[in-house]
Amino acid sequence: MAYVPQDVLDRLAALEREVRTLRGRAQMRPALNEVLAGDVVIGEGGQLIAQTPAGQRTFIVGQTPQGDWGVGLGREDGTAALTVGDESQAAGQMVRMWNRNPDSRDVIVMDDAYSPDFLGRPSIPIPMQPTSGRETSNTAETTAWLGATRLMNPVLWAAFETFTPAGVTADVSFEDDDGVIESWVANTSNGWEYHEITKPVRGGFMDHRNYRLKHNVRSGTGSIRTNCYGVYTRNTFNATEAP
Repeated sequence: MAYVPQDVLDRLAALEREVRTLRGRAQMRPALNEVLAGDVVIGEGGQLIAQTPAGQRTFIVGQTPQGDWGVGLGREDGTAALTVGDESQAAGQMVRMWNRNPDSRDVIVMDDAYSPDFLGRPSIPIPMQPTSGRETSNTAETTAWLGATRLMNPVLWAAFETFTPAGVTADVSFEDDDGVIESWVANTSNGWEYHEITKPVRGGFMDHRNYRLKHNVRSGTGSIRTNCYGVYTRNTFNATEAP
């Protein structure tokens, strides 16, 4: 038997140990509880889900059951808290914040479904102040109500009522900085005539707008009076309401 130096035997033994170690590691499943570098990609369907031991989902990202892609944050009771892209009724991927009531789920903050520049909820009231011309017998246009706001929502809603004595007809108009939004005639004999307005806002998000309600006696003799039920902006209910 040929003589083999001891250092060569030691090297062979060390090499065998390294081979055994490599074989063992090849059979081990890598740890999946942390990502030290690089990205985790969900690219062709599926979702990454975090859930409580009871099975309540608190985080979801990926493709929703409706087919679009989104993100969801939930509370530990399983109710949604914040969602992006889970609204199948609208083309845009809305950001929506939900209330905490499990028996009456509703969105309390969101961008608009059909008008991408605007806030959808909450609705924003426009404070209106009466003037001394709220009651008048003037045949010239007289300002009855004034208000101003910065536009947040895409749809304007307003409602007024005008009293006209018997034999009197009144012209009423509601306008902003661009002119008349809508005008109408009130001629209920010795009574009140209600009028409601729903129009897309005129202006962009955060634009300042002034509003005025004007009225005057068109025909007859007597004093007219216009009351303001309220003025606010709201989200669109369908695509035709978008500015």
